[in-house]
Amino acid sequence: MRRAALTGGLAALALVWGGPLLGLAEASFTRHMIVHMGVVAVAAPLLGIGLAGSRLDPSPFVPVLFSPVVASLVDLVVVWLWHVPAMRALVAVSVPAAIAEQASFLAAGLVLWLACLGGPAAAGPRREAAGAFGLLLTSVHMTLLGALLALAPRALYGTGAVTCFGVSLSPAEDQQIGGVVMLLVGAAVYTAGGLALLGRVLSPSPAAGDGLR
Repeated sequence: MRRAALTGGLAALALVWGGPLLGLAEASFTRHMIVHMGVVAVAAPLLGIGLAGSRLDPSPFVPVLFSPVVASLVDLVVVWLWHVPAMRALVAVSVPAAIAEQASFLAAGLVLWLACLGGPAAAGPRREAAGAFGLLLTSVHMTLLGALLALAPRALYGTGAVTCFGVSLSPAEDQQIGGVVMLLVGAAVYTAGGLALLGRVLSPSPAAGDGLR
């Protein structure tokens, strides 16, 4: 399971960073958002699943950083910062800024998923409950940003028409579609992860079930 998850996570990174999307992402906000979601909502959770609980899991050794709530707040700052219009404009013209953006997306996403999925096994349900809260909290700020981008009355990024997958879009339309991608992919993945952990917390343990017989 871990090996498959790690392989899937690395393959997702290779696809979004090494494929045709990344080079075109800055011309289209929708493409940028697909790359972003590929990193934080596909690659990061798969890598987190693959590393959580293994000897390579750093979360037991830096508990302050890998607190689910702290990790969620760090993710919030990173994601919202890079979507400030001035930062988006910088990324569009600066390769180092684009590299820093993508690296910080992966780092923040991986820290978050490891904070919520990893840690010492002895922590048990309390750790899983904290992880569920961290992922659901992240889904809230992801939903808010996605809704802001999708419902904004004017374009926050760019001034000219862009072409996305062969379709010509105005900056406002491109931004709206990108916001919907964030809502449908990002918010949904974090919500699903949080609910899955919450379900594990609320489900009776085998020992408790044996005691009731």
